[in-house]
Amino acid sequence: MFIDYHTHHARCGHAIGSLEEYVLQGIEIGLDQLGLSDHMPLLHVDPATYYTGMAMPMNELSRYFEECVYLKEQYKEQIDIRIGLEGDYIEGYEEQIERIVTSYPWDYVIGSVHFLGEWDISDSRQLHGWEGRRVADVYEHYYSMVQKAASTGFYHYLGHLDVIKRFGKIPEVDMWDVEKQTVDIIKDNDLAIELNASGLRMPCEEMFPSLRILQYCLERNVPLTVGSDAHQPTRLSQNLDIAVDLLKGIGFQQLATFKAGKRVMVNI
Repeated sequence: MFIDYHTHHARCGHAIGSLEEYVLQGIEIGLDQLGLSDHMPLLHVDPATYYTGMAMPMNELSRYFEECVYLKEQYKEQIDIRIGLEGDYIEGYEEQIERIVTSYPWDYVIGSVHFLGEWDISDSRQLHGWEGRRVADVYEHYYSMVQKAASTGFYHYLGHLDVIKRFGKIPEVDMWDVEKQTVDIIKDNDLAIELNASGLRMPCEEMFPSLRILQYCLERNVPLTVGSDAHQPTRLSQNLDIAVDLLKGIGFQQLATFKAGKRVMVNI
């Protein structure tokens, strides 16, 4: 089963390529399932005064969904399209997030944490946010938000679980206990985790999550799916062969797929 469940297109402001270009690329490379999963609109900051190109405008959300539906039907004989959303978890904005994730019949919603307050820890323009902070404290804050996201019931799986390492910031103490606790909470809420291959092209040079987290997921029987986190069509499925080989090497035999809000396990 050749799948890619994490993709972004031009509507989000920091990617290139139309949704249809992703579909055509998916057909060309032989994807069995393509997940369209662009960023949820910003809720807690003013897009007019915040950093540019962070997420689709709120007035584009319905258009995004409608275009996904159209493409799913248009290309149904050539590729199986799953309609998703990357739904940021923002503490204090649960009601607004719930409204978005329940207003459309998504096949799946990815639960991701990018923001600690108004600081996007994944944005290279905001590296100054680390200044004056103890790295371990930032990691602990980040994982507390991931744990809260997992407990909301809004999401089908957690995306790029340890993306906090993206820029190579190494905590002063080992974070293993909080990482295991995070996986345990994900397990308790019957969610899956994504192996996101994009970390291989980031400063951390490691997929999200780490090998030890993946091994613990196998131990706890937490399902895994895969995503390239492509921000341009030519990166669709990039490094997913490495990701799948890694999962098989660890001992995973199946991948999680999603349809109409339900998880369906398929053989790797």
